[in-house]
Amino acid sequence: MQSNVQFSSGEFVPLEMHKVRVVQKLNLLPVEERLKAIEGAGFNTFLLQNRDVFLDMLTDSGTNAMSDQQVASMAVADDAYAGSASYSRLYEAIVEVFGTEYFLPVHQGRAAEHIISQVFVGKDGVVPMNFHFTTTKAHIELAGGRIAELFTDEALKIKSDFPFKGNMDIAKVEALIAARGKENVPYIRMEAGTNLIGGQPFSIANMREVRRVCDKYGLLLVLDISLLNENVYFIKMREKEFQDADIKTIVRTMCDLADIIYFSARKISCSRGGGIATKSRELYLKMRELVPLFEGFLTYGGMSVREIEAMAVGLRESLDMDMISQSPMFIKYLVDNLDAAGVPVVTPAGGLGAHLDAKAFLSHVPQLDYPAGALGAALFIVSGIRGMERGTISMDRDEDGHDVPSEVELLRLAMPRRVFTLSQVKYVEDRVKWLYQNRELIGGLEFYDEPKVLRFFVGRLQPKSDWPQKLVARFRRDFPAGR
Repeated sequence: MQSNVQFSSGEFVPLEMHKVRVVQKLNLLPVEERLKAIEGAGFNTFLLQNRDVFLDMLTDSGTNAMSDQQVASMAVADDAYAGSASYSRLYEAIVEVFGTEYFLPVHQGRAAEHIISQVFVGKDGVVPMNFHFTTTKAHIELAGGRIAELFTDEALKIKSDFPFKGNMDIAKVEALIAARGKENVPYIRMEAGTNLIGGQPFSIANMREVRRVCDKYGLLLVLDISLLNENVYFIKMREKEFQDADIKTIVRTMCDLADIIYFSARKISCSRGGGIATKSRELYLKMRELVPLFEGFLTYGGMSVREIEAMAVGLRESLDMDMISQSPMFIKYLVDNLDAAGVPVVTPAGGLGAHLDAKAFLSHVPQLDYPAGALGAALFIVSGIRGMERGTISMDRDEDGHDVPSEVELLRLAMPRRVFTLSQVKYVEDRVKWLYQNRELIGGLEFYDEPKVLRFFVGRLQPKSDWPQKLVARFRRDFPAGR
């Protein structure tokens, strides 16, 4: 059942189906201090100190609120290097939720990507996918391969009512296999809740078509289920065949179509760690030897036993509709209100967070001046809200040292599960609207400290003019006594 209620006014409002029992104090700095903080961070929201952040909407990775049952489970963890009872409880949860027989624990999702890439990709391998994720792309290229994003024409349309923008284009998949040869395609990857294009889901109907192609050519289907909860929610809400299905049935249907599934527990189970699961002993054995080499023993995989206990409980809780629906409904509430006010935002609302279209928001800022990064810095200055750039800064330069413009230029405002209240969401709405009304003040950025790989994590930038100071002055004019 959906926790979305109609008020007497007729308005539908998302309702929190939980109560707060532990709180963390927040700090809202004056705007002048926020400017100093973002300057010290090199205009990179990743490098902000959390003590300077009011609402942390950088990511949902490791920032979701754990349940009371998860916290309680950590007290009974079985400390053992090998053969821990905590691992046995996690394994039972994996089998129950996903229906897989073999499981390899790893310390987080990118560790799973590393192992899968090292085992299967090989030199010159091409991995078709519905959309890439930054660490996925990096690990595939590290293994000697490259990616091929084969999304549908609807995927990159910012304003749309298409329900499954994460679908793969089957004709493009067939064409790539014909051009490259099936021997050069190690596997097809699908990402549940495509992160970089707005947390957009794919349908089970589309996944079945991908499975058909895999069977036709003898290829593996690898499924990233880190954002499975949101994708499952949208399938139930938007795919007619599954509107009356329970959550477990939808999860099992998706996992049964894949040869290998992997995940970041920081997302799917509101805990820490990650894992790789499969029904194939042959595939399991191919990957198994890399876990002790890179992660730890097979019954802890680089995680503490307390994290393992919390993951086991969290995976079972991910089958609860009240748990998986809260974040998407808060996101929809924010997206719909921003869209109604004319703010350019990705529609339909997806999972993970609200995604502002920085190209349209800052149409006067050239893409190679990093409008999504500039928008993220500007939003922090006027609100204390930390978002994440998902645009050209998140790309790496080409072999000739030139910037690679991103296909979409987004600022992601992540919505960690069970963390924010509705009044905080309304604060986000208010500050984004004010910033849009004053958008002409915002200018571009340029790097002065730029790593070669995954530069968005630790690179530092500077404004190309004095636009941050002008933004602060305008804020002080409109909010003379406010923060």
